[in-house]
Amino acid sequence: MKRAELYDRYPAWIVGVCTAVSIAIYVLGAIILYGFSAWASLAYLAGCLWLELRVLKRSCAHCTYYGQRCGTGKGKLCALLFKQGDPQAFAEKEVTWIDVLPDFLVSLLPLLGGIVLSILGFSWLRIVWMALLAALAFGVSGVLRGSLLCAHCRQGELGCPAAKLFEKVGG
Repeated sequence: MKRAELYDRYPAWIVGVCTAVSIAIYVLGAIILYGFSAWASLAYLAGCLWLELRVLKRSCAHCTYYGQRCGTGKGKLCALLFKQGDPQAFAEKEVTWIDVLPDFLVSLLPLLGGIVLSILGFSWLRIVWMALLAALAFGVSGVLRGSLLCAHCRQGELGCPAAKLFEKVGG
């Protein structure tokens, strides 16, 4: 099977799509959690910001795309906020499910909150928001990562901790 072309710079449209999906997930999560209170929604958004900064510092700063346009656009952003790390150490890093748990919680917390809110007071609109969130987080994101991001990523050739973790699952 022929390997996909590896990008030195991802096309801007891929960055745009990936960024739009991430923002949509965060906004939908905040809308759902707003059913509890504005504070719950703001706390969620603060958590999303913390998660993004954590990824920039712990991963993007050490990636081969540091300072460049990667598929998520975070390589350029990272260079504005953090010093460059060691790409080789990043390639050798072991990632566990505990490391990626916060990524899953970005979607799971609003979905669980939406279930609780729906038990307390049913709303079709909330169900639509939850369905959109689930579709984006667990369907669209997976397709984007598999077909647009990871398939064309140079870091995967050097060694990607996340790819190693998911390869264990996929066999």
